[in-house]
Amino acid sequence: MKKKMLAVLLAGTMAASMTACGGSNSNSSAETTAAAAKEEASESAEKTGEAAPSKDASEFKIGLITDVGGVNDGSFNQSSWEGLERAGEELGVTVNYLESATDADYAPNMETFVDEDYDLIISVGYMLADATRTAAEANPDTKFAIIDDSSIDLPNVTSLIFHAEQASYLVGYVAGLTTKTNNIGFVVGMTNETMNQFGYGYYAGAKDANPDITVQQFNANSFADSATGKTMANTAITNGADIVFQAAGATGLGVIEACQEAGVYAIGVDSDQSSIAPNTVLTSAMKRVDNAVYNAVEELIDGSLEGGVQSFDLAAGGVDIAPSQDLIAPEVIDAVNEVKEKIVSGEIEVPADKESFEAKYGDVYQLD
Repeated sequence: MKKKMLAVLLAGTMAASMTACGGSNSNSSAETTAAAAKEEASESAEKTGEAAPSKDASEFKIGLITDVGGVNDGSFNQSSWEGLERAGEELGVTVNYLESATDADYAPNMETFVDEDYDLIISVGYMLADATRTAAEANPDTKFAIIDDSSIDLPNVTSLIFHAEQASYLVGYVAGLTTKTNNIGFVVGMTNETMNQFGYGYYAGAKDANPDITVQQFNANSFADSATGKTMANTAITNGADIVFQAAGATGLGVIEACQEAGVYAIGVDSDQSSIAPNTVLTSAMKRVDNAVYNAVEELIDGSLEGGVQSFDLAAGGVDIAPSQDLIAPEVIDAVNEVKEKIVSGEIEVPADKESFEAKYGDVYQLD
């Protein structure tokens, strides 16, 4: 049943709500949904031999802790919260979030949800890894999930990992075929093994589509500094870039603003960011963190949520380019669709680390 639920979820549309609120849904529709979910879970448990859920969905409390980008970053954190909001609305669970203004807030936010007896605490991003590990070790009866980190090997921690390099390859391919100057930019929020996957994929896709292309690379060293993002994008534009991709959380909002003011294209990240600047955002490298969060809640309810790594790639619908494609030329869309098929089939292997990247493209990625 777990695989079936995941397939259904990954085919769904993203929730549009940006309302920051937490709480259980007590209306009859939510109660009916919760009852149905429990009944289905019980039937599945009888067939598989797993333990049936010990309480109604409405009794579960799930909390989400953002990184410093905040819940309205238009990207990673917001998409995570939208997935959890949808779980609250459709499954009848109680949901809430706590924002982290600085990294000093991670541990206190964890303690708050633990003290309030939340059943599942979801950490948004690898920056919360240390705080999540500490809280999980101290509270083995509480379940935790963390997005984009697989370093925690504990039975009560589920890692939700996305193949960001595949989505980035696709938007890089779009950029390589769309640029008029053969010059594009990339602004990353911070460099590390996880974030560099965006850069490896973007450069690889752009280079495969356009061998003559130049990729300017910038490290903002922050996910919450839109002013720095805007400055770096303006530098790239001044140096000839007519498309700038950002993988930088709230910092990336400054990149989009700079591109909008200069009349060049921006590429969004994590969610479909076209609504921010419809005539500017060419496409977005999407990670369906909303669906992964929703799926984790369903597994919590039916008793199947386990520690370990859950991986979301292009084949499973976990990553993709945004569905809004009005600014992309039809022939480019066709070319990208062909590339997608080759990635899924394994004909194209997108580099996800320094070794595989340099083996094909040489030492040209500057942000390690």
